[in-house]
Amino acid sequence: MEQTDINKELLAKSWSGSSVSEREGQAWDKKKEMDFTYTNIDKFIRYSLGENAVFSNAWFDGDYSLSLEEGQRRKHEFVTKALGIKKGMRVLDLGCGWGGWLKYLKDEVGAEGIGVNLSDGQVNSCRKNGLTAYLKDARFVKPEDFGTFDAITAFGSFEHVATVKDYLEGRQDEVYQDYFRHVANLLNPGGKFYMQSMTFEKNMIPFDQIDIHAPKDSDSYIFALLLKHNPDSWVPYGYQHIVKTASPFLKNTFHSDGRLDYIHTNREWTKRFYKFNLKKYLWFASLVPKLFTDKEFRHQLAILRVRPNRVCFEREIMGHARLVFEKA
Repeated sequence: MEQTDINKELLAKSWSGSSVSEREGQAWDKKKEMDFTYTNIDKFIRYSLGENAVFSNAWFDGDYSLSLEEGQRRKHEFVTKALGIKKGMRVLDLGCGWGGWLKYLKDEVGAEGIGVNLSDGQVNSCRKNGLTAYLKDARFVKPEDFGTFDAITAFGSFEHVATVKDYLEGRQDEVYQDYFRHVANLLNPGGKFYMQSMTFEKNMIPFDQIDIHAPKDSDSYIFALLLKHNPDSWVPYGYQHIVKTASPFLKNTFHSDGRLDYIHTNREWTKRFYKFNLKKYLWFASLVPKLFTDKEFRHQLAILRVRPNRVCFEREIMGHARLVFEKA
C-alpha cells in the first residue's frame, strides 16, 4: 500500500510546528497505551520469561534447534558486531523493555547502556535490577537529555512510533521522518543504529474490514484482536517504508526478514507463558473478578490464548524487518 509523498518543506518542518501542549498530550496518550500494554502484564512477563525478559524477536536464522535464550543471545551478538559496540561506548536503547539488552551490554560488553521507556512497570523493573532506565518517550529524546551516543538500538519499539490517528490523517511518513531525525541527531560521527520492527505485508486487510465482532478465525477478527493489545499503534508497510522515510537522515546498510523467526519466538514464549509458576497463577487468580466486569480484560486474555501476532505472521498479514543504519 503506497503512502502519500510529503514535500520536503513539510518533512523539514516535522513536529517542530506543533505546540508544546500538543506534543505533551501525544506523549501522555502513548504512555497510557504503553502502561496498558506492558505495565499491566509486568508480573506475568517476569514470572514467565525472567526478571530481565527479552521481549522481542530472537535471531534463529532458520536454526530452530537453538533454544530461545540462544536465539536472543545470537541477536545481541549480531547487533554488538554490526554496530561496532565495544567496552566503554555509550549505547541508547529506545524502548528498553525489561532490560535484557541493557543487561547484556553491561555484563558481556562493558558498554554504558541507557534505556528509555514509557511503561512504569518496565522502567521500575530495569532500575530494580541495577540498570539505567528513564521514563521518557523514545520519539522525543534529544542530545540535551542524555548527550550523544556511539550506537542506538530499538528492538520493536518502532512499532509504537506512529498512531492509528497518524495513519488515518496521512501523517505517518511525517512522524517517521521526525523520529529518524531525532535518532541521527543523537548519534556521534560514525555511529550506527539497529532497529527491528513488525511491518504490514502482502495480505494486510483494508482498515475498514478490521472488526472485533467478525468470525473468530477470520483475518478481520485476528487483526482487530492484535490492535486490542496495542490499541493506538500503526506499523510501517514493509521494510521499504522504513528505509524510505529514514533516507534523508540515515543510510540503510543491512536488512533481513525475521518473519519466520518471530513465529518460532512466539511459540517459545507461549510455552513459557503456560508453564506452571505458583506466583504467576496466584497473580492470574487475583484477576478473576475482572473477567466479569471488564470486557477489555477479556480481550487481553483472548490475546494470550489466540496469539494474534503469531497468526498474523503465519498468514503474512504482518512481517518483520531487521535493519542497520548509519548517518547519511
